[in-house]
Amino acid sequence: MLTLRAASTDDLAALATLHAVVHDTHARHRPDLFTGEPSPDALEALLTTRLSEPDVTFLLAETPGGEALGYAMARVVRREGSTLLRPETFLSLQQIAVAPGASRGGVGSALLEGVRALGRAAGCRRLVTDVWDFNEGARAFYRARGFRPLNSKLEQEL
Repeated sequence: MLTLRAASTDDLAALATLHAVVHDTHARHRPDLFTGEPSPDALEALLTTRLSEPDVTFLLAETPGGEALGYAMARVVRREGSTLLRPETFLSLQQIAVAPGASRGGVGSALLEGVRALGRAAGCRRLVTDVWDFNEGARAFYRARGFRPLNSKLEQEL
């Protein structure tokens, strides 16, 4: 049985270990953008800062014995309207990380459903996320769960 709960600073070690799964993938595919391995102290400081932000929630998925299997980090974004854009409150899923041994076991789906529930409770109209083009596994995961493209970001070397 899998449980979801809000993570706290007591969970920093588990969050850092799970974060490495995602970061390593990014660093392997885009070493021009991502550091090889962040220092443990710097990563702990970053996670502590994110955990303290009022609009950010980390959901931790764990076994009944307390083994961390994954996390999701989501941020409620409140955008004021402008001449061109309507005001909106939406949920930004900034990261899902699943332990390699728990991959394809429903952890990511459970975290995603937990994130959706957070968004509904916060009055969000929609959930958005972004995925690196090289990450076909993540792209397939989101497509299979009803996500569709919103826009495309392009780059070119100069």
